[in-house]
Amino acid sequence: MKKYQRSIIRYRRLCTAILGGIITLFLFSCEDFVALDPPPTETTTDNVFTNNATATSALLGIYSEMFNNATMTNKMTIANGLAADELTIYQTGVREQFYDNTLLPDNSEVASFWSSIYTYIYSANAILEGLAKHTGVSDSTKVQLEGEARLIRAFCHFYLTNLWGDVPLVTTTDFRINASALRTPKVDVYGQVIEDLKTAETLLAGDYRFSEGDRSRPNRSAATALLARVYLYLQDWANAETATSTVISNPAYGLVGELNEVFLANSSEAIWQLSSTWETGLNTRDGGAFILDAPPNFIALNDEIIGAFEAGDDRLTDWIGSFTEGPDTWYYPFKYKIADGGNNGTPITEYLMIIRLAEMHLIRAEARARQNNVTGAQEDLNIIRHRATLGNTPASDQASLLLAIEHERRMELFTEWGHRWLDLKRTGRASDLLRPIKPGWQPTDELYPIPLAEIGDNPNLTQNSGY
Repeated sequence: MKKYQRSIIRYRRLCTAILGGIITLFLFSCEDFVALDPPPTETTTDNVFTNNATATSALLGIYSEMFNNATMTNKMTIANGLAADELTIYQTGVREQFYDNTLLPDNSEVASFWSSIYTYIYSANAILEGLAKHTGVSDSTKVQLEGEARLIRAFCHFYLTNLWGDVPLVTTTDFRINASALRTPKVDVYGQVIEDLKTAETLLAGDYRFSEGDRSRPNRSAATALLARVYLYLQDWANAETATSTVISNPAYGLVGELNEVFLANSSEAIWQLSSTWETGLNTRDGGAFILDAPPNFIALNDEIIGAFEAGDDRLTDWIGSFTEGPDTWYYPFKYKIADGGNNGTPITEYLMIIRLAEMHLIRAEARARQNNVTGAQEDLNIIRHRATLGNTPASDQASLLLAIEHERRMELFTEWGHRWLDLKRTGRASDLLRPIKPGWQPTDELYPIPLAEIGDNPNLTQNSGY
């Protein structure tokens, strides 16, 4: 395992040198992705797909940039947590606009999200096109890499359409098409997401033997798990239940009994994680962003979420940290225990969680409740509650169960990829719960503004209402 992890780090470092055109050009220097006009890179592309090692390096380079850039990892968690009711901000500037729900179209953080996500999509498309065009990669490696690229593209489009609504659907590297792309209806974006994920299910390995047990590269279950989330958001309850049951029944996964070990590298609960590109020192950027050793000058947990935990909930003691100075106490997410930020020799023991088994139980609980399977919904909900040393849910009918599941998702998935923000929107509860605590709240705040610079570059883009 350690040998494999070191090889991943070497691959990710190597990719910068190898991918002068495919990753360095497409990934690192893309300011306005949809308007990007890349110079010819035929020779570089040919070199990338001449063998398994360089092609794999290209794919791993996307994960590397996701970790190093952090735009689509902890920065998105922070922005969505501020937009909802999870985090409080202690600074002024562009991120304060998320907290106040007063985003402007020229907000630089919104623009960074948009361009970074589209850059990852572009890179995934480059991988798919390169694999289809060249023959230097073995069939088994080609199949796995295509599955991963499709999963990345689906994952990115999922977040795009949930943050902005109708967005350009990008499935090519042809800049002439991308530069003038229209906003695609959300239902059609979801259609492509489902297509990519179903194809990925047929391509990805069924276990983690291809990665020597390392869960920082996704397998088939990751595609199925993300598909379950998509079905939940589309209110396709039957398919959501079926997909989650497939993952839950897989013996490779199990809830970690010790809450403090859930977010360790390759925990049994992990379906897909993102690993550090450092050999030592920097475990996750979430730990560095959240853990407090002084009064906050950036963010801390909203006090209201602390009061929302039930008495005896171990998540309050194990996943919430605090810092006290004088009469004041501030709370912070403590799911990740290591706040290191430099190459200080600390071993890499934590991976950033992307999808985990607990979410599957909560999705299935909701899908079952929506289908009036009260007993089944209670069973899944109680599995999560028991792990937190809570008793069985008192909810006993559909209406009370749905509220209980909403509460449990909040307590279980807080500050993970913006689940709370997306949950409030998909269930139609955003205005009811945010208006009382957000003085300037209006329903159009549920969607982020299309970045002003993108509209300037592409006259076919239109702005969301309210901006």
